[in-house]
Amino acid sequence: MNENLTIHPDGRTTLRMQRRLPHPPEKVWRAITRPEHLAHWFPADITIDGDHISYGFGPDGHITENNPPHLYAHTWGADELRWEIHPDGPHASILTLTHTFTDHHGAASFASGWHICLMALLNILDQRPVQHPNDTQPAELARLHEDYVAILGLVPATAHNGDTRVERQLTRPAEDAWHLLGGQDATIGDPPPTPFTAPGLQPGPVTRAETAKLLEYDTPTGPVRWELTQGTGQGARLIVTHTGDTTTLDAWRIRVEELVISLVGL
Repeated sequence: MNENLTIHPDGRTTLRMQRRLPHPPEKVWRAITRPEHLAHWFPADITIDGDHISYGFGPDGHITENNPPHLYAHTWGADELRWEIHPDGPHASILTLTHTFTDHHGAASFASGWHICLMALLNILDQRPVQHPNDTQPAELARLHEDYVAILGLVPATAHNGDTRVERQLTRPAEDAWHLLGGQDATIGDPPPTPFTAPGLQPGPVTRAETAKLLEYDTPTGPVRWELTQGTGQGARLIVTHTGDTTTLDAWRIRVEELVISLVGL
């Protein structure tokens, strides 16, 4: 497998991706360090001034290591990117990307995005026509995202201190998820729409509802909260918590995955 995750003691996560490129290290080095080449495959518009990097949006970064043609490392806000190039025979290279970040549940979004970027990089090196990664169709990116959820072994459901929590990056906006869940029919004081519940659960009336953002209700074992927030990549982040009950962990995991499948099919 050429992709894997490492979770560090401080809670940060490192994504490692490796590709064999049929081009010598010097050529690969130019493609990953020069703005005129990066413009065709990197997901942001890079401007380099000394060791300072501007990405055209979000926080800036700094070059932290620069050892041509073998090692290039830089930050992007709080994230760290490290590119290592090793020769593999006289005319090929092994490129290893490590991306360290704080958002563990965003790992599949990062991986699918870098997958598309690395494919574009290979096309540039091969001098073939290339579609910029930012022009990738949402449906293709969604399918790739779900592939990487499986490849990286991301576990969305956890039990901690007597509570169940499911956190899942979605591939569609919060409004789409809200509609599929029947959120438009949620009324305070009435039972929650069925998609917001799980088998075997005894839901009480809705106690709080905010369109495409939040739905809460009580159960005999503790309150349930559905929350849609800003996510990593093209979709929203879904967080479902069942306070005071861990016996429903599998039921909530399955319920969320059913929603994910429906969203990918849109």
